[in-house]
Amino acid sequence: MEQKLQKTRYNDAELTEFKSLIENKLQSAREELGELLGSLNASNSNGDDSAIAGKTLEDGSATYEKEHNTQLASRQKKFIEQLEAALVRIQNKTYGICRSTGKLIPAERLRAVPHTTLSMEAKLRQAS
Repeated sequence: MEQKLQKTRYNDAELTEFKSLIENKLQSAREELGELLGSLNASNSNGDDSAIAGKTLEDGSATYEKEHNTQLASRQKKFIEQLEAALVRIQNKTYGICRSTGKLIPAERLRAVPHTTLSMEAKLRQAS
């Protein structure tokens, strides 16, 4: 009876493919972060004219937008850090190995969520 060996890590060609995917996502994420930070800086430099009557609604809206952009920028920074950590795992040749089960994460999942460190099996177990 022939036993199929279970693959324990991705080969260099596969890691190169994932690296390229991650670098593209990283570039887009950095550009988006730059735009968010640019809009935050622009809203900070509008001066303090909150004393003008009748601007209260506009100020509330501007404050909400600023808080929203700050949250988005924070999430984007975290996403960038996760992508950068994935590049380190590629360098170490540990990319694609579930940190919970130790099994190889399917390539389809890594293509969809390239910074993941958990297989769906582990992720579902974590949620329950």
